Amino acid sequence: MRIDLLSREYPPHVYGGAGVHVAELSAVLRRRLDVRVRCFDGPRDEPGVTGYAPPPTLAGGDATLATFGVDLQMAADVAGADLVHSHTWYANLAGHLAGMLHGIPHVLSAHSLEPLRPWKAEQLGGGYRLSSWAERTAYEAADGIVAVSGGMREDILRSYPAVDPDRVHVVHNGIDLAGWARPTGEAAVAADATVRALGIDPDRPAVVFVGRITRQKGLPYLLRAARDLPADVQLVLCAGAPDTPEIAREVSDAVAGLARERSGVVWIERMLSRPDLVAVLAACTVFVCPSVYEPLGIVNLEAMAVGLPVVGSATGGIPEVVDDGVTGTLVPIDQVDDGTGTPTDPDRFVADLLAALTAAVGDPDRAREMGAAARRRVEDHFAWEAIADRTVEVYEQVLAAR
Repeated sequence: MRIDLLSREYPPHVYGGAGVHVAELSAVLRRRLDVRVRCFDGPRDEPGVTGYAPPPTLAGGDATLATFGVDLQMAADVAGADLVHSHTWYANLAGHLAGMLHGIPHVLSAHSLEPLRPWKAEQLGGGYRLSSWAERTAYEAADGIVAVSGGMREDILRSYPAVDPDRVHVVHNGIDLAGWARPTGEAAVAADATVRALGIDPDRPAVVFVGRITRQKGLPYLLRAARDLPADVQLVLCAGAPDTPEIAREVSDAVAGLARERSGVVWIERMLSRPDLVAVLAACTVFVCPSVYEPLGIVNLEAMAVGLPVVGSATGGIPEVVDDGVTGTLVPIDQVDDGTGTPTDPDRFVADLLAALTAAVGDPDRAREMGAAARRRVEDHFAWEAIADRTVEVYEQVLAAR
C-alpha cells in the first residue's frame, strides 16, 4: 500500500507540533507501508521526500495564494498513491484535490481548526478567509478525519456540523521515547554545561514553557502569574516565531517588565536542537502549558517523557494527556464561546495557574514523583508503534468503505 503524506512542515523546517507529528509518523509507517512525503520549503535530499517551492509568479505575494500554488503541485504528483493523508490547512486543499483528481481516498489529520483560531486574521488578513474555506472544503469532503484527541473530535463536529461523525477517528499524537529521555552519565554532564551557558541555574527551581508566541498558547497569562512566583523560582521561556508584530511586542514588553521585577527570567528565542531542549527540560522542576486552545499538545508529551510534571489548562486535549494529581495538575478554565478561547475570568485563571505552579515548585519531592509517573504514562499510552497501528487501521477502514 502506498500512502502519500502531505504537510507544510517536515525536517529540517519544523516550527510546530504538526511537523514533529509528520516526521515521527512517516518514520514508523515506513516500516509497514510505502510512504512518500510531500512538503513545503523546497527540495529535500531524503529518499521518498519531495519538497516544493511556490510557483515563481506567486512567490513574494500573498502567502495563502502561494500555499495554494504549492498545493496544486502536490496534488498533481500524488498520482499512483492508494491513499493521500494531509496535515493542517496548508496541505488539506492538496489532499482534497488529489483525492478527486486521482480517484483515491483522502484522510486528513486535525492538528488545529481555523474557526477556533480567529486571531489568525491578525496574521493573514484576507488570507484567513481563504485558509478557512480550504479547511472547511477538505473536512466536509474527506473520507476520513483523524482527530488527535477526543476534545478535538468534539471541536470538529461542532465547527463543521456537515461532517459525518462516523468518519472522525481519534488517534492521539505519539512521542519518540528514546529521543525524549532525561540525560544520564556523560550526557548529563554535557547537559549541565548547556543549560548553564543558556543562563539557567540547575540548582534553582524552575518553571519552563516551550511554544510559539501565538494567542492560543496563553503566554501573557503565564507572564502575569510569574510575577508572584516565589523569589527563588526561575522562569524559562523557550518561545519564538511570533504570529504578529503586535503579540511579539506584547510578550517582549511583558518579559522585560518581569525581568526588572525578579531574577531568573530566561528567554530563549531561537529554536533549540532536541538535545539542548531535553537538557533545558531536565534542568527544570515543572513544565507549564497555559494554552487557551490546544488540540493535544505534543510539548506536554515531550516534557513528560523527560520526567517533568505538567501544569496545564484544562482545555482541548490536555486533560487526555495530563492525569490530574498524578502526572501534573489541570488548571480550571472557563472560556467564552466565541472561538478565541479567552477565559471568562482572566484574573481567576491567572490566580489558579499561579497556585498550581507554586505548589509544584514548593514540593520538589512530589514534583519528581509526578515526573516519574508522567514518563510511565507516555511509555504506556503514547508510544509511536501504537499510534502507527491505529493509523493503519483508519487507512484500512477508509479503503474498505470505498
